[in-house]
Amino acid sequence: MAMIDVNGTTLAYDEAGPKDATAIVFSHSLFFNRAMFDYYLQNFSPQYRVVTYDHRGQGESASAPMDELDMDTLTDDAAALIEALDLGPCHFVGNSMGGFVALRLAARRPDLLRSAVALNSSAEEEHKLAEFEPVVAAARDKGPAELIDILMYIMFGDTSMAEETPAAKHWRLHMLSLPNSIADSAHQVIHRRSIVDELASTKVPVLAIAGSEDHAYPPPISSENIAAATGGRHLTVEAAGHSVSAEQPEIVAGHLRDHFARVDG
Repeated sequence: MAMIDVNGTTLAYDEAGPKDATAIVFSHSLFFNRAMFDYYLQNFSPQYRVVTYDHRGQGESASAPMDELDMDTLTDDAAALIEALDLGPCHFVGNSMGGFVALRLAARRPDLLRSAVALNSSAEEEHKLAEFEPVVAAARDKGPAELIDILMYIMFGDTSMAEETPAAKHWRLHMLSLPNSIADSAHQVIHRRSIVDELASTKVPVLAIAGSEDHAYPPPISSENIAAATGGRHLTVEAAGHSVSAEQPEIVAGHLRDHFARVDG
């Protein structure tokens, strides 16, 4: 692990691969941390310079007040990280919250990107705000451990939960350990603004990957809608929910390799 000071915060990150290779930056979901992409760090680093990092307020990165955890600030963090480590133009891959960042970078900082990949994400405002607000309030008052079954339903697909996969077991334990302060990040996730209008003019190649069993942002929100907003492409992965990158890493990695080859030529 390394730490870096950027944009008024301190971010924890891991890095592997040749320094002179094309870079891939992976950005994790709410309730997770950069370990969500350990598989990709290992499997892509022989060819690419791979960086995974924790968002401010999560993982091993610095804490922050709620008003500094909005998606715009997290996007500025990511841009500053790319610039500080001299990673651009890079491929930027984000799951859910990380996808919100990926799409904002595509709209606002195309100079930093080769492409953007949004996994189980959305370009729109929160479509389940009334449903998710009580969950966020309960997480703040009682802690995530009291809501673990609800969080697992949101974050994982039916197949992963029924089979009790290693990924589902690992991240269940992780979410059980989260502090009440994670509700601040969750609040900002569900109160984000739409990015659809900003994306209309992007020239960055965008790929949307959706899990067929996503309970949070099911297709077409996480697939066709993003492709329509960006002029990009979309794919759906079977037997995966909201955490498709953790639930089906081999399949997702294959899609990423194909996408990078298509963009890089």
